[in-house]
Amino acid sequence: MFYTKEQWMKDFRNRAETIAGLLWVSQKSKYTKASVINRQIKTYRDEKLALLKRQANSEKWGNDRLLNEILSMTYASYIIMLEYRNKVWPYEYMAFARRIGELWEPFCRLTFEYPVKKLHIIKPPDFEQVHRNIRKSAAGYIDSLKIAEDIKIELKRRYEIPWTMVDSGGIKLALDLHFEQDGTHYNCDFKSGFSSNEKGNTNRLLLVASIYHSLGENEKTLLFVRQKESENNHYLQTLKNSPYWDVYCADECYAAMKAFTGFDIRKWLDHNVDWKQDISGELREHLQENDLLKYLTW
Repeated sequence: MFYTKEQWMKDFRNRAETIAGLLWVSQKSKYTKASVINRQIKTYRDEKLALLKRQANSEKWGNDRLLNEILSMTYASYIIMLEYRNKVWPYEYMAFARRIGELWEPFCRLTFEYPVKKLHIIKPPDFEQVHRNIRKSAAGYIDSLKIAEDIKIELKRRYEIPWTMVDSGGIKLALDLHFEQDGTHYNCDFKSGFSSNEKGNTNRLLLVASIYHSLGENEKTLLFVRQKESENNHYLQTLKNSPYWDVYCADECYAAMKAFTGFDIRKWLDHNVDWKQDISGELREHLQENDLLKYLTW
């Protein structure tokens, strides 16, 4: 199996047309129709991915070739998802801008899942275990102090007070991507951009990163932001100016991904992605009429 971008797009369009043919005559809501199309296109893509991986294994492909194929297939599936969602539920600006951002994170993550350079995807730590380890370490340190026993007891009591205020069940250390490379654990979050409603998410990211920071020097937190730094608001600056996050925006983001994975995704995008030309005339016309073409940027 070796498809060009155009062949992948034709393949996915044929599949989407079959799916849509059953939906046009149904009485389902536009929301349900859009959900069905996206879900079934994703399922079809997963089936194709399994075939690609089997062929790659059989023919001993390198990850660079496999990744190139997967990116091409994934991009084609995104084009068709956008086209057919718009057919059943025409995009307005908030939904379209959000959707383009949503597709970016899993697309970039593919370069880490099929890296050219050596790295390993890892699971994030469990907060309950981290919680226990921190308290055990603090108690051990207090016990090692050459002070009276009653003072040790009081120190431990005071140390426990803030923990009683923490809803451990509400703290999740999982971010969008966790990987290990050369002995360092990298904990990564992807953001399309920071807007006026990001206060809660910003506070969460500061909390999570501070916990990782407390675990030691081999834990790093990285933030990849699709938009240019100048296009984001003060919430991004809050994270960037904190001691916890290494922040990369726009092309700096792609350069960092290349350094970690060995794959130049910026170059791949420049050579293969042309949203305005690749989408159907029908979708292009709708985006032009509603001033939405400007959101087709990665």
